[in-house]
Amino acid sequence: MSGGLVALLDDVAAIARLAAASIDDIGAAAGKASVKAIGVVVDDTAVAPTYVTGFSPDRELPIILQIARGSLRNKVVFILPAALLLSQFLPWSLTPLLMVGGAYLCFEGAEKVYEALSGGHEESRDPEVLSSAEHERKMVSGAIRTDFILSAEIMAISLAEVADEPFFSRALILVVVAVLITALVYGVVGVIVKMDDLGLRLARSGSGAARAFGRGLVKGMPVVMSALSVIGTAAMLWVGGHILIDGLNKLGVTGPAHLLHGWSLAAGHAVPALEGVLEWLVETLGSAVVGAAVGGLIVLILHLMPARRTAH
Repeated sequence: MSGGLVALLDDVAAIARLAAASIDDIGAAAGKASVKAIGVVVDDTAVAPTYVTGFSPDRELPIILQIARGSLRNKVVFILPAALLLSQFLPWSLTPLLMVGGAYLCFEGAEKVYEALSGGHEESRDPEVLSSAEHERKMVSGAIRTDFILSAEIMAISLAEVADEPFFSRALILVVVAVLITALVYGVVGVIVKMDDLGLRLARSGSGAARAFGRGLVKGMPVVMSALSVIGTAAMLWVGGHILIDGLNKLGVTGPAHLLHGWSLAAGHAVPALEGVLEWLVETLGSAVVGAAVGGLIVLILHLMPARRTAH
Protein backbone atom coordinates (compact mmCIF):
# COMPACT_ATOMS: atom_id res chain seq x y z
CA MET A 1 0.00 0.00 0.00
CA SER A 2 2.72 2.41 1.07
CA GLY A 3 4.80 1.40 -1.94
CA GLY A 4 1.85 2.17 -4.22
CA LEU A 5 1.38 5.53 -2.53
CA VAL A 6 5.09 6.38 -2.95
CA ALA A 7 4.91 5.38 -6.60
CA LEU A 8 1.81 7.51 -7.05
CA LEU A 9 3.50 10.47 -5.39
CA ASP A 10 6.54 9.95 -7.63
CA ASP A 11 4.24 9.99 -10.66
CA VAL A 12 2.53 13.16 -9.45
CA ALA A 13 5.92 14.80 -8.84
CA ALA A 14 7.07 13.78 -12.33
CA ILE A 15 3.89 15.21 -13.87
CA ALA A 16 4.35 18.42 -11.87
CA ARG A 17 7.95 18.74 -13.08
CA LEU A 18 6.80 18.14 -16.66
CA ALA A 19 4.06 20.75 -16.29
CA ALA A 20 6.53 23.23 -14.81
CA ALA A 21 8.93 22.60 -17.67
CA SER A 22 6.08 23.06 -20.15
CA ILE A 23 5.13 26.35 -18.49
CA ASP A 24 8.76 27.48 -18.67
CA ASP A 25 8.87 26.52 -22.36
CA ILE A 26 5.63 28.39 -23.04
CA GLY A 27 6.95 31.45 -21.19
CA ALA A 28 10.22 31.38 -23.13
CA ALA A 29 8.43 30.94 -26.46
CA ALA A 30 5.99 33.74 -25.59
CA GLY A 31 8.90 36.02 -24.75
CA LYS A 32 10.63 35.22 -28.04
CA ALA A 33 7.43 35.78 -30.02
CA SER A 34 6.77 39.08 -28.20
CA VAL A 35 10.27 40.37 -29.01
CA LYS A 36 9.73 39.62 -32.71
CA ALA A 37 6.54 41.75 -32.64
CA ILE A 38 8.14 44.65 -30.76
CA GLY A 39 8.21 46.95 -33.81
CA VAL A 40 4.44 46.84 -34.14
CA VAL A 41 4.12 47.18 -30.35
CA VAL A 42 6.02 50.49 -30.53
CA ASP A 43 3.72 51.69 -33.30
CA ASP A 44 0.65 50.63 -31.31
CA THR A 45 1.98 52.55 -28.29
CA ALA A 46 2.49 55.66 -30.44
CA VAL A 47 -1.02 55.51 -31.91
CA ALA A 48 -2.99 54.88 -28.71
CA PRO A 49 -2.41 58.16 -26.76
CA THR A 50 -3.96 60.21 -29.57
CA TYR A 51 -7.38 58.78 -28.70
CA VAL A 52 -7.53 60.42 -25.25
CA THR A 53 -6.43 63.88 -26.42
CA GLY A 54 -8.94 66.52 -25.35
CA PHE A 55 -10.68 64.49 -22.63
CA SER A 56 -10.80 65.66 -19.03
CA PRO A 57 -8.02 64.13 -16.85
CA ASP A 58 -10.48 62.06 -14.81
CA ARG A 59 -11.65 60.25 -17.98
CA GLU A 60 -8.21 59.46 -19.44
CA LEU A 61 -7.44 56.27 -17.51
CA PRO A 62 -11.02 54.88 -17.76
CA ILE A 63 -10.88 55.41 -21.54
CA ILE A 64 -7.48 53.71 -21.77
CA LEU A 65 -8.87 50.82 -19.73
CA GLN A 66 -11.82 50.50 -22.13
CA ILE A 67 -9.45 50.45 -25.11
CA ALA A 68 -7.17 47.92 -23.37
CA ARG A 69 -10.14 45.62 -22.71
CA GLY A 70 -11.19 45.97 -26.34
CA SER A 71 -7.63 45.27 -27.47
CA LEU A 72 -7.40 42.10 -25.36
CA ARG A 73 -10.82 41.01 -26.65
CA ASN A 74 -9.62 41.63 -30.22
CA LYS A 75 -6.59 39.42 -29.67
CA VAL A 76 -8.07 36.57 -27.62
CA VAL A 77 -11.69 36.32 -28.75
CA PHE A 78 -11.46 37.21 -32.45
CA ILE A 79 -7.91 37.15 -33.82
CA LEU A 80 -6.44 34.19 -31.92
CA PRO A 81 -9.09 31.57 -32.80
CA ALA A 82 -9.25 32.76 -36.41
CA ALA A 83 -5.45 32.79 -36.77
CA LEU A 84 -5.09 29.31 -35.25
CA LEU A 85 -7.83 27.80 -37.42
CA LEU A 86 -6.60 29.49 -40.58
CA SER A 87 -2.99 28.50 -39.88
CA GLN A 88 -4.14 24.92 -39.33
CA PHE A 89 -6.49 24.53 -42.30
CA LEU A 90 -6.00 27.51 -44.67
CA PRO A 91 -2.47 28.81 -44.04
CA TRP A 92 -2.34 30.51 -47.45
CA SER A 93 -5.17 32.90 -46.45
CA LEU A 94 -3.29 34.65 -43.62
CA THR A 95 -1.13 36.78 -45.90
CA PRO A 96 -3.97 38.20 -48.08
CA LEU A 97 -6.05 38.93 -44.97
CA LEU A 98 -3.15 40.75 -43.34
CA MET A 99 -2.65 42.76 -46.54
CA VAL A 100 -6.28 43.87 -46.43
CA GLY A 101 -5.68 45.04 -42.87
CA GLY A 102 -2.48 46.76 -43.97
CA ALA A 103 -4.36 48.63 -46.70
CA TYR A 104 -6.89 49.77 -44.09
CA LEU A 105 -4.08 51.13 -41.90
CA CYS A 106 -2.65 52.97 -44.92
CA PHE A 107 -6.09 54.46 -45.55
CA GLU A 108 -6.49 55.59 -41.92
CA GLY A 109 -3.07 57.25 -41.90
CA ALA A 110 -3.57 58.94 -45.29
CA GLU A 111 -7.06 60.08 -44.29
CA LYS A 112 -5.66 61.79 -41.19
CA VAL A 113 -3.10 63.59 -43.36
CA TYR A 114 -5.82 64.57 -45.85
CA GLU A 115 -8.08 65.93 -43.11
CA ALA A 116 -5.20 67.85 -41.52
CA LEU A 117 -4.33 69.46 -44.86
CA SER A 118 -7.90 70.13 -45.98
CA GLY A 119 -9.30 71.13 -42.60
CA GLY A 120 -12.17 68.69 -43.10
CA HIS A 121 -13.78 66.63 -40.35
CA GLU A 122 -12.09 68.58 -37.58
CA GLU A 123 -12.97 67.41 -34.10
CA SER A 124 -14.91 69.95 -32.08
CA ARG A 125 -12.94 71.69 -29.33
CA ASP A 126 -16.13 72.44 -27.41
CA PRO A 127 -15.58 71.04 -23.87
CA GLU A 128 -19.19 69.86 -23.72
CA VAL A 129 -18.75 67.90 -26.94
CA LEU A 130 -15.39 66.47 -25.84
CA SER A 131 -16.82 65.35 -22.51
CA SER A 132 -19.97 63.81 -23.98
CA ALA A 133 -20.60 60.07 -23.72
CA GLU A 134 -21.19 59.93 -27.49
CA HIS A 135 -17.77 61.42 -28.25
CA GLU A 136 -16.14 59.02 -25.81
CA ARG A 137 -17.86 56.02 -27.43
CA LYS A 138 -16.78 57.23 -30.86
CA MET A 139 -13.13 57.61 -29.86
CA VAL A 140 -13.01 54.28 -28.00
CA SER A 141 -14.63 52.52 -30.96
CA GLY A 142 -12.13 54.09 -33.40
CA ALA A 143 -9.21 53.15 -31.17
CA ILE A 144 -10.35 49.52 -30.87
CA ARG A 145 -10.92 49.33 -34.63
CA THR A 146 -7.40 50.59 -35.37
CA ASP A 147 -5.99 48.35 -32.64
CA PHE A 148 -7.59 45.33 -34.35
CA ILE A 149 -5.29 45.69 -37.37
CA LEU A 150 -2.17 46.27 -35.26
CA SER A 151 -3.14 43.39 -32.97
CA ALA A 152 -3.64 41.11 -35.97
CA GLU A 153 -0.12 41.95 -37.16
CA ILE A 154 1.31 41.34 -33.68
CA MET A 155 -0.44 37.98 -33.39
CA ALA A 156 0.54 36.96 -36.93
CA ILE A 157 4.22 37.74 -36.26
CA SER A 158 4.01 35.84 -32.98
CA LEU A 159 2.24 32.91 -34.65
CA ALA A 160 4.99 32.67 -37.27
CA GLU A 161 7.57 32.34 -34.47
CA VAL A 162 5.79 29.37 -32.87
CA ALA A 163 4.42 27.71 -36.00
CA ASP A 164 6.30 24.45 -35.22
CA GLU A 165 4.73 24.09 -31.77
CA PRO A 166 1.79 21.70 -31.23
CA PHE A 167 -1.65 23.29 -31.68
CA PHE A 168 -2.52 23.70 -27.99
CA SER A 169 0.96 24.96 -27.10
CA ARG A 170 0.61 27.54 -29.87
CA ALA A 171 -2.73 28.62 -28.41
CA LEU A 172 -1.34 28.98 -24.87
CA ILE A 173 1.74 30.87 -26.08
CA LEU A 174 -0.37 33.32 -28.08
CA VAL A 175 -2.69 33.92 -25.11
CA VAL A 176 0.38 34.79 -23.01
CA VAL A 177 1.64 37.08 -25.80
CA ALA A 178 -1.76 38.78 -26.05
CA VAL A 179 -1.93 39.50 -22.30
CA LEU A 180 1.71 40.61 -22.00
CA ILE A 181 1.67 42.93 -25.00
CA THR A 182 -1.70 44.46 -24.13
CA ALA A 183 -0.51 45.15 -20.58
CA LEU A 184 2.77 46.60 -21.90
CA VAL A 185 1.20 48.87 -24.52
CA TYR A 186 -1.62 50.28 -22.43
CA GLY A 187 0.46 50.43 -19.27
CA VAL A 188 2.94 52.66 -21.09
CA VAL A 189 0.10 54.68 -22.64
CA GLY A 190 -1.43 55.20 -19.19
CA VAL A 191 1.89 56.49 -17.85
CA ILE A 192 2.32 58.84 -20.84
CA VAL A 193 -1.11 60.47 -20.58
CA LYS A 194 -0.85 60.96 -16.81
CA MET A 195 2.61 62.51 -16.83
CA ASP A 196 1.16 66.03 -16.94
CA ASP A 197 -0.91 65.28 -13.81
CA LEU A 198 2.25 64.03 -12.11
CA GLY A 199 3.96 67.24 -13.19
CA LEU A 200 1.22 69.34 -11.59
CA ARG A 201 1.56 67.47 -8.31
CA LEU A 202 5.34 67.85 -8.32
CA ALA A 203 5.07 71.55 -9.22
CA ARG A 204 2.99 72.07 -6.07
CA SER A 205 5.30 70.07 -3.80
CA GLY A 206 7.73 71.52 -1.27
CA SER A 207 11.04 70.61 -2.92
CA GLY A 208 12.54 73.17 -5.30
CA ALA A 209 14.03 70.52 -7.60
CA ALA A 210 10.74 68.61 -7.68
CA ARG A 211 8.80 71.80 -8.49
CA ALA A 212 11.17 72.61 -11.35
CA PHE A 213 10.92 69.08 -12.73
CA GLY A 214 7.12 69.18 -12.40
CA ARG A 215 6.88 72.48 -14.28
CA GLY A 216 9.07 70.98 -17.00
CA LEU A 217 6.71 68.01 -17.32
CA VAL A 218 3.64 70.26 -17.50
CA LYS A 219 5.23 72.37 -20.24
CA GLY A 220 6.71 69.43 -22.11
CA MET A 221 3.80 66.97 -22.22
CA PRO A 222 1.67 68.93 -24.75
CA VAL A 223 4.68 68.83 -27.07
CA VAL A 224 5.10 65.10 -26.41
CA MET A 225 1.41 64.44 -27.09
CA SER A 226 1.54 66.46 -30.33
CA ALA A 227 4.62 64.52 -31.38
CA LEU A 228 2.90 61.22 -30.56
CA SER A 229 -0.06 62.26 -32.70
CA VAL A 230 2.28 62.77 -35.66
CA ILE A 231 4.18 59.55 -34.89
CA GLY A 232 0.88 57.68 -34.58
CA THR A 233 -0.23 58.81 -38.04
CA ALA A 234 3.19 58.00 -39.49
CA ALA A 235 3.06 54.60 -37.77
CA MET A 236 -0.16 53.72 -39.55
CA LEU A 237 1.50 54.48 -42.88
CA TRP A 238 4.79 52.67 -42.26
CA VAL A 239 3.23 49.61 -40.61
CA GLY A 240 0.55 49.40 -43.31
CA GLY A 241 3.16 49.80 -46.04
CA HIS A 242 5.41 47.19 -44.42
CA ILE A 243 2.53 44.70 -44.23
CA LEU A 244 1.81 45.21 -47.94
CA ILE A 245 5.46 44.89 -49.02
CA ASP A 246 5.99 41.80 -46.87
CA GLY A 247 2.72 40.29 -48.11
CA LEU A 248 3.67 40.82 -51.75
CA ASN A 249 7.04 39.22 -51.06
CA LYS A 250 5.36 36.13 -49.57
CA LEU A 251 3.01 35.95 -52.56
CA GLY A 252 5.94 35.92 -54.97
CA VAL A 253 6.08 39.61 -55.93
CA THR A 254 9.56 40.06 -54.50
CA GLY A 255 10.66 43.21 -56.35
CA PRO A 256 9.54 45.89 -53.82
CA ALA A 257 10.95 44.00 -50.81
CA HIS A 258 14.29 43.25 -52.51
CA LEU A 259 14.62 46.82 -53.78
CA LEU A 260 13.92 48.32 -50.35
CA HIS A 261 16.22 45.83 -48.65
CA GLY A 262 19.00 46.68 -51.13
CA TRP A 263 18.60 50.40 -50.47
CA SER A 264 18.69 49.86 -46.71
CA LEU A 265 21.87 47.75 -46.95
CA ALA A 266 23.53 50.38 -49.17
CA ALA A 267 22.67 53.13 -46.69
CA GLY A 268 24.03 51.05 -43.80
CA HIS A 269 27.27 50.25 -45.61
CA ALA A 270 27.76 53.94 -46.47
CA VAL A 271 28.00 54.84 -42.75
CA PRO A 272 29.14 51.71 -40.84
CA ALA A 273 28.96 53.49 -37.46
CA LEU A 274 25.22 53.98 -37.96
CA GLU A 275 24.57 50.84 -39.98
CA GLY A 276 21.64 49.47 -37.95
CA VAL A 277 19.96 52.85 -37.55
CA LEU A 278 20.23 53.74 -41.23
CA GLU A 279 18.99 50.34 -42.39
CA TRP A 280 15.94 50.67 -40.14
CA LEU A 281 15.35 54.27 -41.22
CA VAL A 282 15.48 53.51 -44.96
CA GLU A 283 13.19 50.48 -44.61
CA THR A 284 10.77 52.50 -42.48
CA LEU A 285 10.72 55.48 -44.84
CA GLY A 286 10.28 53.19 -47.83
CA SER A 287 7.38 51.42 -46.15
CA ALA A 288 5.85 54.79 -45.25
CA VAL A 289 6.08 55.96 -48.87
CA VAL A 290 4.30 52.80 -50.04
CA GLY A 291 1.72 53.23 -47.27
CA ALA A 292 1.13 56.87 -48.20
CA ALA A 293 0.75 55.98 -51.88
CA VAL A 294 -1.72 53.15 -51.25
CA GLY A 295 -3.60 55.10 -48.58
CA GLY A 296 -3.70 58.21 -50.75
CA LEU A 297 -5.18 56.21 -53.61
CA ILE A 298 -7.93 54.85 -51.34
CA VAL A 299 -8.63 58.35 -49.96
CA LEU A 300 -8.86 59.62 -53.55
CA ILE A 301 -11.38 56.92 -54.44
CA LEU A 302 -13.50 57.28 -51.29
CA HIS A 303 -13.36 61.06 -50.73
CA LEU A 304 -12.31 63.11 -53.71
CA MET A 305 -13.90 61.25 -56.61
CA PRO A 306 -17.41 61.10 -55.03
CA ALA A 307 -17.10 64.82 -54.19
CA ARG A 308 -16.33 65.62 -57.83
CA ARG A 309 -19.30 63.59 -59.06
CA THR A 310 -21.56 65.43 -56.61
CA ALA A 311 -20.24 68.79 -57.78
CA HIS A 312 -21.09 67.93 -61.39
